[in-house]
Amino acid sequence: MAKKIVGYIKLQVPAGSANPSPPIGPALGQRGLNIMEFCKAFNAKTQDQEKGVPIPVTITAFSDKSFTFEMRTPPASYYLKKAAKLQGGSKAPGRDFVGTVTKEQVRQIAEAKFKDLNANDIDNAMLLIEGSARSMGIRVVE
Repeated sequence: MAKKIVGYIKLQVPAGSANPSPPIGPALGQRGLNIMEFCKAFNAKTQDQEKGVPIPVTITAFSDKSFTFEMRTPPASYYLKKAAKLQGGSKAPGRDFVGTVTKEQVRQIAEAKFKDLNANDIDNAMLLIEGSARSMGIRVVE
């Protein structure tokens, strides 16, 4: 018989540095899950990635206090800020531009995120990434 799913927990955890402090500890603790087991498993899976990269994680909690987790690619905003060498986005997107990225950089970001995007091909994925860039106040140039 399959395990009964109690719920899902969505978190954004820095790669290689999961620890029991908030937000991980309280989120897993209220479901009765083993916090240290998650931290060790997550850090082991992300040890080959750059330390501190935000990784979206969906944790599936089961009724017997066990869990599984699924990792996704880092957010498009992380990649865009890294490509444009920025700390944050614009305070008034559409009017104030804080940086620029090239079409080639947008293509690389779209290829990296393609499996997590709702796009049929790389051109549609590029349009999604360009929209994210505009909403952050980043100009896309040729």
